Formats: sequence, C-alpha cells, structure tokens
Amino acid sequence: MKQCYIHIYVFDLLQPSVHNDTLGSRQDSGVTMTGRWRLSLALLLLCVQSSLPSVLTAASSYQFTAYRMQQYHLGQQKHGCRGAIVVAEARSADEPVLTRRCVVMKVSDLTTEKYLEAQRQNAAAIFILLPQNTSNLPFDTVQSFMVSESEVLQRETLIPVYVVPEDDQLLCMYEEVKQAAASRASSIFVRGDIRCFVLWFQGVLPGAGLDLPTIIITAHYDSYGLAPWLAHGADSNGSGVTILLELARLFQRLYSNASTRPQYNLMFSLTGGGKYNFLGTKKWIEENLDHAESSLLHDNVAFVLCLDTLANSDALYMHVSRTPRPDSPMHSFIQHLEEVVSSRFPWVGLEMVHKKINLVESTVAWEHERYSLRRIPGFTLSHLEDPKSELRGSILDTMSQVDFRKLKRNGVIIAESLARFMFNLSDKGTPKEVQVFKGHMDFQDSRLSSLMSILTSVPRATQLLDKEPRQMLLVNSLEHEFRRYLLQVHRHTFRQDKRDPEMTFFDQMNQPVMMYRVKPAAFDLFLGGCIAAYLGIVYYAIQNFGYLYTKLKSVLKTKHA
Repeated sequence: MKQCYIHIYVFDLLQPSVHNDTLGSRQDSGVTMTGRWRLSLALLLLCVQSSLPSVLTAASSYQFTAYRMQQYHLGQQKHGCRGAIVVAEARSADEPVLTRRCVVMKVSDLTTEKYLEAQRQNAAAIFILLPQNTSNLPFDTVQSFMVSESEVLQRETLIPVYVVPEDDQLLCMYEEVKQAAASRASSIFVRGDIRCFVLWFQGVLPGAGLDLPTIIITAHYDSYGLAPWLAHGADSNGSGVTILLELARLFQRLYSNASTRPQYNLMFSLTGGGKYNFLGTKKWIEENLDHAESSLLHDNVAFVLCLDTLANSDALYMHVSRTPRPDSPMHSFIQHLEEVVSSRFPWVGLEMVHKKINLVESTVAWEHERYSLRRIPGFTLSHLEDPKSELRGSILDTMSQVDFRKLKRNGVIIAESLARFMFNLSDKGTPKEVQVFKGHMDFQDSRLSSLMSILTSVPRATQLLDKEPRQMLLVNSLEHEFRRYLLQVHRHTFRQDKRDPEMTFFDQMNQPVMMYRVKPAAFDLFLGGCIAAYLGIVYYAIQNFGYLYTKLKSVLKTKHA
C-alpha cells in the first residue's frame, strides 16, 4: 500500500505542470522550475520507500529465554560448558559446514555423533529445542536423547550449549534453518561463580524403649539434567522423596499408639547434593559422626535404606556394597522384602546387585556407598540396575516417566516389608498375605499424585535452591511435611569453604536471547546496487531535466491533439 500511495503522490505532483502548460507559454519557466524540484522530490521518495520493506524485514526480531547447560567443578573434574556468549548465524545440524555457526536442533536430532561433530568443527553454539509436552515423544527418541545427554554432561566444552522450550516462532525459525534460510541469534551474558549450597532434613520416630537400634530411610531430593532450570527429576528422584514422605505419614500412625510402637527407632532423612557425588549425605554423616556428641548414628544402626528412582518398571534391584551377613538385621529385612514380593507381587523381579566400592574413584555410584565407607550397613532400592543409567539425570525425566500404579506398588512393598521386619511377623507365624497397611492406613493415590506434582512443579537443581523464591518455598514445604509427622526435626545448611571448595557452580543459567531474521549477504549487495541505480537515475533526470521535459511536453500535446 505504501508503494501504491507514493505512485499516486507522484502523479499529483506532475498534474500542475500539465495544467499550467495549457494556460500559456508565459508560465513555462516557473512551471519548469517547480516541476523539476517536485519531480526530483518524488523520485527521491520513491527511492527511499522502495528500500523500506527490506529494512523492516531485516529488523524483525524475536526474544525468547534460553537455559544454558550447567557448569560445575566437582573436585578436580570439570563438567559442562564454559562458553556463554552467542553471536552467530543459525544452521541445521545436517549441514556439512558448521564452523562458527549456531547449530539448531530438536530433541530427535541430538546424538553423540552430531554433538562431537559440532565440537570438531568449532561450532559457535548449540541450541536444542525442547517440546512443551515431552510425553508425546516416541520412546526411542527419549531413550536416545537421554543417552546423548548423559554423555554430553560428562565432558567439558567451550561451546555454549542452550536448551530452549519450543514455541511457534522458534519452530518456524527451525523450519527456515532446515531450508537453509539464514537466522541470527545473539545475546550477552554475565557469568559468576557461586559456592555449593546443601541442605538436609532429618526427623525421628522414637521406638518403645531405650538404646534401640535405628533404621534410617533416606533419599536425595535434588534434580539433575542438561539445563538446571529444566530439570524436574520426576522419577529420579521425586519418586524416592514421595515414597519417603508417605512412609513417614503411615509409620507415624503406628508410632503414635503405644500398643503398636515397635522396638526400633525410625529415622527419615532428605539430603541435597545427591546428583553431585551425594555431597549432602557425606556432610550429614560427618556432622552426625564427627561433630555431634549425641546422635542416633553413634548408636546401633540396624541398616540404611536408600530410595532412588522407583516410579517405573516391574523390576527392583537391591544395590549393596558387600553381601549382608546371615545374622544381620539387613539380611533379615531383605528376606522379608522377598517374602512380600513373592506372595503379593509375584510378577515383580527382585534381584540383589553386588558392587564393591572402588576407593580409587573420586565419586560413588549410589547413596548407600557413603554409609558403607563409614562401616554403616545399607543398600539402595531402585528399579535401575546400572548406576550410570541416563534416566538418573535428564531434562526429559518428567511426569510422563512416572507410572503411579508402580510407584504405589513399590511403596507398599517397602512399607509392608518394614512392618513385618520391625514386628517380627514371620517368626510369629503371621501369614505372608496379611496386610498391615490397608484401609485408612493404605497409600493414598491422591496424596502420591499431589506430592509428585509439587515436587515436579519447579526444578530442584542444587544451584537454584538457595536463591529462587519458588525453590525456597519447596524446601520449606518439605520441612513442613517432616514437622507434621516426625519428631526431633532438624534442618541443616552447609556452605563450603571458599578457600578450598569441593564443588563450584557457575551462575547465569537462564538468559533472554534475541533472534533476528535477516536477508542473506547477497541480498545486501543486490539492494545496494538497486539504490545506486535509483540515485543514478535521479542524477541523470536532474541533469537532463530540460530535455526530458521537452519530450514529455511534446507527448502530452500530441495526446491532447
């Protein structure tokens, strides 16, 4: 419409000259000067207006939020991406030349091979588009991405890696990139380092008597993934936390009645830093063993039951560092566990996995290994056999990975086994099919769903728990649940020594990014040539206006004749 409007405006400027020319030759000189300037102005406006659509197109932009791949140092090992600044031209991962380009890919595009190829070619950055609803992704795609994500997190890279939630604009940009259209993404970031912040909670249900053995039930509550702001950790380890909180509610009812209070102290513990070598568990043990004058850990600990990733699969694995002695409480509990599974859930596979602790390695595989290093018996119960499973740290570990029926079943198995062990029901001749927790004492579906929804409503990455309001509210909610059902509840905060930290996180993980849609460089050359041609025409018209005016005048006279 603007071009059409200008053409009409040029015609109006020419009209007075034609009209005055028919009135007489005495006005020719004035009309010629006026028409000359008006024609020059019209041509200049036409030149400028013709270039406006391209300028507007080149200036079009879109702002979105990107989440940087996490960066941290665990001891002497460095993980994550060190780069942050991105000013590069977008390209698809399928293109052969990626040097100094921003590689844009979907979840289905990310493979270890493509990631290493982008590193080899010194790509400027990698942007991964994450679907809003990951439950619609095919199972093979989810598994492939989790494997690649796990391998990427084990390496340190200088290339900035960002995860971006998909929207219509970004999907449109992705399709343009796939069609070899050019895009540009830029952003400037400020980086800083923060020290590790670890929390743990503990609460106790005291048994009937003095100097009783203690059973410890523990789980780590933090999440882990490629981008901390997108790591919600539903199965790992929201499932372990959910079962632990439900166990606290159920056993509180047993302990609240003197006639049903067993001769065991039951301690519940939630720790942070579980995804980072179980640093919270390590500090909790040190605090209770090395610095506390009185602690339940100083007394007789029957065993430690660690809950980790229990919301899926029909298999359960008992991970131990050493085979329990036949006369030990842990061996007896495992026998009760096998009885409950065989009598009530025969389709569930229960298997013991023995893995010795390698003292040469700087990291441990499971949480119970932290206790085993201090000669405290314990084991981890999980539906994962491999401690390096990609499911333990993925941004795709969302509610879609949770099977609430299996989550409830695993919780029932643990609760029934604990009750049979603490009340010694097998030796008393109680049938294996007897249910201790039933009716109002059963696991509540609505509560399991609510707890899991709360835990996955915000990312629980360790880097975020001490500074983001929503994460701090979640931590306070966990403490409230402990105080509601348990006694002697303590909340501990640990900050590392700045002079010699065991772990260092790096800040600024979610930033606004500007995407500009521009024409290719060849178009700028073409546009420059067009502008030069217009200016040449204008210059020629001004210099030869008398000749052009004479010709135009003769043409108009011929038409009127």
